Amino acid sequence: MKKITTLFLLAVLASCGVKQTTNLLTSGEYDAAIDNSVNSLRGNKDKKGKQDYIYLLEEAFAKAKDRDLRLINLMIKDANPQKLEKIYDTYVLLNNRQEQIRPLLPLRLMKENRNAKFEFEDYSDQIVSSKNALAKYLYDNAKALLFTKDKLTIRRAYDDLVYVEQLSPNFKDTKKLIDEAYAKGTDYVAVSLKNDTKMVIPQDLQRDLLDFSTYGLNDKWTVYHSNKLKSTTYDYGITVNFNDILISPEQVKEKQFLKEKQIKDGVKTLVDARGNVVKDSLGNPIKVDNFKTIRVDIYEFRQFKSAMVTAKVDYVDLKTNQLLETFPLSSEFIFENIYSNYRGDKRAADESYYTYFGRKAVPFPSNEQMVFDTGEDLKLKLKNIIIRNKIRK
Repeated sequence: MKKITTLFLLAVLASCGVKQTTNLLTSGEYDAAIDNSVNSLRGNKDKKGKQDYIYLLEEAFAKAKDRDLRLINLMIKDANPQKLEKIYDTYVLLNNRQEQIRPLLPLRLMKENRNAKFEFEDYSDQIVSSKNALAKYLYDNAKALLFTKDKLTIRRAYDDLVYVEQLSPNFKDTKKLIDEAYAKGTDYVAVSLKNDTKMVIPQDLQRDLLDFSTYGLNDKWTVYHSNKLKSTTYDYGITVNFNDILISPEQVKEKQFLKEKQIKDGVKTLVDARGNVVKDSLGNPIKVDNFKTIRVDIYEFRQFKSAMVTAKVDYVDLKTNQLLETFPLSSEFIFENIYSNYRGDKRAADESYYTYFGRKAVPFPSNEQMVFDTGEDLKLKLKNIIIRNKIRK
């Protein structure tokens, strides 16, 4: 019974596959029908249940070939050079379709006692000639586009030249033109820092902020320079304008507080309200935990100093000297050191507080160090601004 059920399920699945392939064929999706048929015939192609797929494959191949050749003929008569890529791709498709079927041949149609017919052609000449015509057209067109000043147009020329190199490696001076297109299509961005505050910004912080090699921001068409090169014409500028630096006074705040806690201190004999010893059923005195209250006076000292740096990031079109966008940038760094002394039983304090008992007062950082310590946060925020706000949207 199990074997019969399995065979029935296989038959149903096969029927569904044939129906789906038939629907693809009748709706003009010939290559999808070919794919389905080829995949079904790869396993035991001579099996009786595969006959429908052979008929479908024979019909789909003939119709796909006829459609593609008529399309090519129409495009050739149109003589539009922009159709050259489509002509080349269609010849490649015609060839690949044959190579997809070739390993399965011969395919026998049992009822008609014949092999399925697939009229294969040699498209090698057409592929080579259409490829060369396409490469020449793309090359000539891209070369002309390199004389424009629009970088987006030049980038399209770059893509076409890369495709030419893939089609026909070493075609004329394509490699040289690819380098030229890349150089002309790239946006060069000059990054600078301006200090409008009344304080000196540490040189180390300036170098760190402008070290764009650590930002990882360069992409295919955008290069950032913090040190301008005389040989480079810059398209855009990004300026970090420091507006204000606020540094708080050095503060030491003192606080005293008392902590109490009950702790176990041995055992004692349990007595009742009258002071009599309480005994168990065997007449032995009952022992219970003895607790006592311990106290500690804590003298806490908190050293505090903060630095707030505010700035703005300006995007400028250097060709028109026009301000494009401005983004706020700020960072705060807080220095804090807490240390404590105590008098009494240390155990009355929370264990998490013990770490403060081992600390001492430390020298306050200088104003310059405080400003420098905002650097990592400033750098991260500056990077995020540039990532979210690309030069070209």
